[in-house]
Amino acid sequence: MNERLHSVLAQRGIPPESLAEVCEVDPKTVSRWLGGRVPHARHRFRVARHLRVEELFLWPAPVRGAQQQAAGSEQELVTTYQNRASVPRDTWLSLLEGAQEEIGVLVFSGTFFAQSNPHVAKMLAERASDGVRVRLCFGDSNGQAAAIRGREEGIGDTLGAKIRASLTYYRPLLSEAGCEVRLHDTTLYTSMFRYDNNLLVNPHVWGQPASANPLLHLRRAGTTGWFDNYAQSFEAVWATARPWTPDQEGPSSHGQD
Repeated sequence: MNERLHSVLAQRGIPPESLAEVCEVDPKTVSRWLGGRVPHARHRFRVARHLRVEELFLWPAPVRGAQQQAAGSEQELVTTYQNRASVPRDTWLSLLEGAQEEIGVLVFSGTFFAQSNPHVAKMLAERASDGVRVRLCFGDSNGQAAAIRGREEGIGDTLGAKIRASLTYYRPLLSEAGCEVRLHDTTLYTSMFRYDNNLLVNPHVWGQPASANPLLHLRRAGTTGWFDNYAQSFEAVWATARPWTPDQEGPSSHGQD
């Protein structure tokens, strides 16, 4: 699947049928392009010009053998942002709407994820109904990891309260097939937001809120790069996390100890 073409079409609000008209081809041909087939040169030029992007962004030049191995992780880095707050809202929406197989979120509170999109639970439920596996992993508001992180950021018990507030947005997902919500109590070195082979990685800088820290947009290009390393860490945390049971959530009992 050409995820870059999917993403740009979604961001521009251009339906595949419109692209077919511009290129003077059958809509089924555009569907094959979206599925991964590389168009003829003249069509690549028209598509890139119409979408106002570089042709090599949509169809990177093939790299093979030793050259591919040497390129390694550099191929996976799509772009960087000075901080998470500077990521355009349209980027978050287009990635969520474009996911076809998997959506995975690993955060402490992830408050912004819902506050910037009041319909996030509904959208996640719709993706799940289309067969997308949705996994959301938040910090345990009563756990030691959240308490330590709160002290490091200088906000005390506020992080636990933020986690509990954030979780209220996702209560409707608990009854949705294909959706899981878990709580972790691990040292979280980075927040992660996965949409199929796209991964937004938000490293944590000591003492600073995640929103003020850099964000890397990775796209999987192999099995030994950055993407898979981060994806494996997500799986490790997910495996140790417990299912969220809202009725058992409450204020922290251990305070700042």
